[in-house]
Amino acid sequence: MSASGWTAKLNPTVRALKPSGIRRFFDLAAETKGIISLGVGEPDFVTPWHVREASIFALEQGYTNYTPNSGIPELRREIARYTAEFLGLEYKPESEILVSVGVSEALDLALRAVVAPGDEVLIPEPCYVSYLPCTVLAGGVPVTVSTGIEQGFRVRAADLERVITPRTKVLLLCYPNNPTGAVMPREELRAIAEVCAAHDLIVIADEIYAQLTYEGEHTCFAAQPGMRDRTILLQGFSKAFAMTGWRIGYALGNADFIGAMTKIHQYTMLCAPVIAQMAALEALRNGREEMRRMVRAFSYRRRLVVKAFADMGLPCFAPGGAFYAFPDIRSTGLSSEEFTERLIREEKVAVVPGNAFGDCGEGFIRCSYAASVEELNEAFKRMRRFVERCRVENKNKARGFA
Repeated sequence: MSASGWTAKLNPTVRALKPSGIRRFFDLAAETKGIISLGVGEPDFVTPWHVREASIFALEQGYTNYTPNSGIPELRREIARYTAEFLGLEYKPESEILVSVGVSEALDLALRAVVAPGDEVLIPEPCYVSYLPCTVLAGGVPVTVSTGIEQGFRVRAADLERVITPRTKVLLLCYPNNPTGAVMPREELRAIAEVCAAHDLIVIADEIYAQLTYEGEHTCFAAQPGMRDRTILLQGFSKAFAMTGWRIGYALGNADFIGAMTKIHQYTMLCAPVIAQMAALEALRNGREEMRRMVRAFSYRRRLVVKAFADMGLPCFAPGGAFYAFPDIRSTGLSSEEFTERLIREEKVAVVPGNAFGDCGEGFIRCSYAASVEELNEAFKRMRRFVERCRVENKNKARGFA
C-alpha cells in the first residue's frame, strides 16, 4: 500500500481535523531570516534561577521516579494554599486537585471526563485554537458564540441563552482571553453564572492568564455564587511563572470531576514529570516577586502596543489581561491571512491572523507583546511602514491605477 493509501485507515474524526491555523505562519516565520516574532504565546522571560535550581537539586537528590497520579502531595497542598490566597477558594489537596502535563492536558481531560457523544459545548469566539478540536476529539459538538470588538470581545449571558438547547452540557470560558486580552467584569460573570445554574451547565474555566490582569483584580468564575462545584478550574505555571517548556498545569474541581479526570490521566500520562513538579513547588513558594515584576513589564508594553496601533490608525481596545493585542486591520483592505503573510515577507514581522481563532476573528490579527521593548518598537516601525503602503495601494486602486 502506498503511503497516501494509509490515510483511509485513519480515524475519520482525526482525518477531518484541520491543522492549527497558527502553525503555517510559525513555519513561514521560521524560514525567514531577521524576523521579529510577535506571534508566540509565551513570556520572553527565562524561568527564575531559583526555580531552575530547585529542579536541578531535585534531580541531584534522585527525584527521578513516578509520582502519585494526582501529583506530589506537597505541590497539591501548596496549590490549595495559593488558590485560597489568590482566589478565595478552598479545594481539598487529596481529592479536588490534579497536577497535569500543562493546562492543555487538563483541558483535554476535563472535556473527556464530562462530555458524552453528541453533547454540545458552548465556546465563545475568538478562542484558543485547541478548544474546538479537543471538543470534537472528546465526542462533543462545538457550538461557537461570536463576540466582537464593539462588546470588548466579552460573551454576554443573552448570547448564551440564544444558543442553548436540550443537548447543551458544557460552557468553556477563557478570561483573560487568548487571543484578545479581554477580561470579564464581575457583574457579567454573575449573569452568566445564573444562566449556567438555570440550564444545569458544567463550566470549564481556563484561567491560565489570571495572574496577568492589569487593572483591578482577576474575577474567578468558580468563585461566583453557586459555581464552585459545577466548575472545573484550569490553572498552571506556563504564563505567570514563565515556565512554558516545563509543561506543568493543574485542575481544580469537585471530587467527582477530578476523580474522573484522574482516571483518564493515569491511563495516558500517568503523572506529570517529577522535576517539573519540584520546580512548580518552588515557584509557588518563592516566585511571587518575579511574577509581579514580569506583570509590571507586560503592563508597560501593553500601553506601548495600544498607542502604536492607534498611531497607525488601527482600532485596538486596551487588553485587560494576558499579553495579546487584537487590532482591527480591515482598513488596510487585506484579509487577516493576506496581512499576516505579506507582513512576514515584506517587513519580517510575524503576527497571527485573527481567523485562526474563529471566523469572527477575520479582519483582526493577534499580536503578542511578550517581547522586549526594543523589539516591539522596531516591529511597529516596520508595521507602520507596511500599513501606510497598503493604504497607498488602496488609494491607487480606487483611482484606477492598479
